[in-house]
This record gives sequence, C-alpha cells and structure tokens, in this order.
Amino acid sequence: MRIPAHSVCTAIRDDIVAGVHERGSRLTEELLARRYGVSRVPVREALRTLEAEGFVVTRRHAGACVAEPTQQEAADLLEMRMLLEPLGASRAAQRRTEAHLKVLRGLVRLGQERARRGNSEDLRSLGSWFHETLSQASGSPALTSMLTQLRHKIAWMYVVDAPANPAESWAEHGAIVDAVARGDAERARAITALHTERAGTAHRLRFPGGANAANPANTAGATDRVRTSQPPVNMSGLRH
Repeated sequence: MRIPAHSVCTAIRDDIVAGVHERGSRLTEELLARRYGVSRVPVREALRTLEAEGFVVTRRHAGACVAEPTQQEAADLLEMRMLLEPLGASRAAQRRTEAHLKVLRGLVRLGQERARRGNSEDLRSLGSWFHETLSQASGSPALTSMLTQLRHKIAWMYVVDAPANPAESWAEHGAIVDAVARGDAERARAITALHTERAGTAHRLRFPGGANAANPANTAGATDRVRTSQPPVNMSGLRH
C-alpha cells in the first residue's frame, strides 16, 4: 500500500513538534523512509512541504534539517495568532453553518464540565478542537490553513501553562459562540481578541533563554527536554 505524502508529512511534523527530531538535526530521506516504513518519494515530498511551512530548512552540505527559529520568530507567531484568530471569529459570525454551531456549543458544554472537574488534559484537547472548528466556520480555507500552521508551530516552540481559572476561559469560549450564533461579527472579534491575548500570557518558550525575549510577561519558563530516541513508526493507522 502506498502511503500518501501528506500522511508522511503529518507524521514528521508531529515528531518535530514533539521533539523527537531535535532542532537543527539532519533529516535524511533514507532514515526517515525506514522510520516511517515508506519509500523515499513521499518523504521527499513531505520535506518540501515542511520546508514551505517553516519546520525544515535546506542547508549547504547538510541537506534537510529541522529549523531553528529565533526568539523573534517565535514571538511573531503569537502576534500573528492575535491578529488572525479574531478575524476568523468575525468571519465565522457571518458564515457559520448550523453544523458548526452544534459542534461549538457541544465543545463549550464539555469544556465547562471538564473545567469544573479540573481535568486539564481534556481541556487542552477540547480547546484545540474548539479553535479549529471556529476557524473552519470562517468559511475561508486559506485562513483555516494559516491558523492550523500557527497552532502547530506554537505547540512546537512553546510550553503552554494551564489557565489559572479554566472556568473563566471556557466562559469566554461560550461568549464567542453566542456572538457567532447571533451573527455579531464585531463582538465575536472583540471577545476572541481578549481571549487570545490572555491565552498568550500562558506561553513559555521551550528553548533556553527564550522566555524573556519573546514573552516578557513570563520569565520563569524552564526548557523542556526533547526526546532523542526514534523507534520505528507504524504508518498504517494514519488517516489518509
């Protein structure tokens, strides 16, 4: 069975975000093909896509390597998200479908329930799902794609602390959905801007010396150690 390049791309990207492939490390087609159980052709295509996304760079005499973003580049990601998330919410208020609203309301109910129980891992997943659905409700595939890439990169570069008051955070999610349901684009934009700004203060750079430069409001972040072992990956279960 031929594994499509986008599935290989997803697997490599996920491993970069998780720290399996360290920043600056070489990504040889032969080793990647062996790791993911595919030929070199989809690996080559995946590396081109990841280079366009900014996860991979091509270096002279070294070939493809995991990118090493600067502190300023990392800070720019949060600023870009603060601009694009409110735009997506505003568009969603104008273009959302009933199916989008049903999913968003269901996620808010689950989020508020988990917040009362204090289940932080569930809240993290639900929050990601909420914002992905909100961006899809914008009716703009280009905007949705940009926001998805931003989330991947932010997850790669930052550790995100759990919100001090999860119930308040999910109340904001609920207010965003209410504004979207009413078609109130300006209110949806304003609430999302406030929510995104507050969420940004919980981000700490994963890499040494980064917290002070990229996020002055948070200076206590320790570097997370990345995993260096690279066991074989079974690609057969990936969604195509």
